[in-house]
Amino acid sequence: MTKKQENTWVEIIKTLATAGILAIGIRHFVAEARYIPSSSMEPTLEINDRLIIEKISYRFRTPERGDVVVFSPTDTLREQNFKDAFIKRVIGLPGEKVEVKGGTVYINDLPLREKYIEEAPEYQYGPVVVPEDRYLVLGDNRNNSYDSHYWGFVPRNNLIGRAFIRFWPFSRLGSLDEQPIYPNSENEQSTVTNYQFLIAKI
Repeated sequence: MTKKQENTWVEIIKTLATAGILAIGIRHFVAEARYIPSSSMEPTLEINDRLIIEKISYRFRTPERGDVVVFSPTDTLREQNFKDAFIKRVIGLPGEKVEVKGGTVYINDLPLREKYIEEAPEYQYGPVVVPEDRYLVLGDNRNNSYDSHYWGFVPRNNLIGRAFIRFWPFSRLGSLDEQPIYPNSENEQSTVTNYQFLIAKI
């Protein structure tokens, strides 16, 4: 083998090594692909959906209500031999009171309006106050999701990243940006209460 050929192979090896290091760095610090193994986030996410999880934004801001997050198992989940990451939606933020009753989630006694859930929750939960640096997460398939209403809160440090785009299947390609809405004034609360009353009467 000539010296020129040796140098070519050395350059190829260096290039492959650099690409590998960059790929690992990007996956660890920037973004990675994930797939959905269960139905707990239906109808938003279906089994075998492929997502991109970005890991940058939470370095500069706190998680927001409505974010779909991937997180490593909490201590409680590890004690139950769960090892794989979970994916759920952030519902309760640190310091908030959360309650589930009558098919509705309440945050600080105000009802959330959630258009993305599979069906209204059939269980009662709380009221609980979310501890500092913790998040209450629920699956969009409320009645078929092993989430915070079973095992508690997710520490901020357990968050791996935020799911922000689905790239497979192509027929449902797009971002995951639906946010829950809830009344933040007495007038809005009154409007929702009247609306619920009218629906109940129909």
